[in-house]
Amino acid sequence: MPAFTTRFSTLPIEDVRVGAFRIPTDAPEADGTLIWEATTLIVVEIAAGGERGLGYTYANAGVATTIATDLEPLIRGRDAMDIPALWAAMFARLRNFGDAGSSAMAVSAVDIALWDLTAKQLGVPLVALLGRAREALPIYGSGGFTSYSDEQLQQQFRGWTELGLTRFKMKVGREAARDRDRVKLARAAIGDSALLFVDANSAYTRKQALEFARIFADEADVRWLEQPLAPSDLTGLNFLRQHVPPRVEIAEGEYGYTLDYFRRLLEAEAIDVVMADVTRCGGVTGFMKVAALCEAWSLPLSSHCAPALHVHPGCAALPVRHAEYFHDHVRIERDLFDGAPEPAAGSLRPDLSRPGHGLEFKWADAESFAV
Repeated sequence: MPAFTTRFSTLPIEDVRVGAFRIPTDAPEADGTLIWEATTLIVVEIAAGGERGLGYTYANAGVATTIATDLEPLIRGRDAMDIPALWAAMFARLRNFGDAGSSAMAVSAVDIALWDLTAKQLGVPLVALLGRAREALPIYGSGGFTSYSDEQLQQQFRGWTELGLTRFKMKVGREAARDRDRVKLARAAIGDSALLFVDANSAYTRKQALEFARIFADEADVRWLEQPLAPSDLTGLNFLRQHVPPRVEIAEGEYGYTLDYFRRLLEAEAIDVVMADVTRCGGVTGFMKVAALCEAWSLPLSSHCAPALHVHPGCAALPVRHAEYFHDHVRIERDLFDGAPEPAAGSLRPDLSRPGHGLEFKWADAESFAV
């Protein structure tokens, strides 16, 4: 015990490395409200005690500048294991920029790196440090972009069925008339027993959302309607939740950056399933706080995007139902990270043989994408 106390009494942060990388998509992509052709990845590594902790977020390149100019000087020299104190200090430092959006994503990336570093110092996988609630994290395939042809949509979904996935999500809302046929084609590709979800990315009005929830449920047995309205329209979400077919769940939260937003979302009784993103909601620290809120409200939690990063906290948080296996991020994490998990029987499992979250960034391989 004395040796342990001496070894871990302090762990001063010695160095912080930050990079921004713009990775093109493998095909044109669009959802109900946005078109894009590349994804920007922000990576941070924190060195202390002979180990390096890795964190990242999917954001704009300015987040890397925020980390380098505002957060790095704040945390350098401080104890890397004082994660709650550092989390609060980082948000306090960014007070004048607001606590959502880019600020929250910058803190998220650093917080993830601190948890990874701490677990590595202790020589344990991150899920062991957090406390394991389940052995594997169920996933659902996510893609089905509105820019895809009918053939591309069906091919993607059939490919996921071959990996053992039984849940699938597609984008809707850009071409309302075409969506009815697209949803039917998706159902045909995955069979009658699989679960089909749709994501409107705030493309609908309240009446449109209600109309299409009923159509999709009746014609293709859709069970999940994600972000039908603006995330701030809690009154509208509550209205939809009360009037959509009972088998259709309303999901929201991917743009939740602060604990206060999730509290208001829950108090408004606006959703059936809470979504949270470890790369946006304050990192592992924030994600576990959101999980505690969900547990208090007896609602399930589903993680948004960045599947490789959600495996460990997703296996530790009791209310978690499943994780989003998002096409873009799966491709990036598979190509640019060592240790990215592969699906087995419709789930992702943490690699308990690797300390921390088990991911290592391939800096050299990513160099050609550097911003």
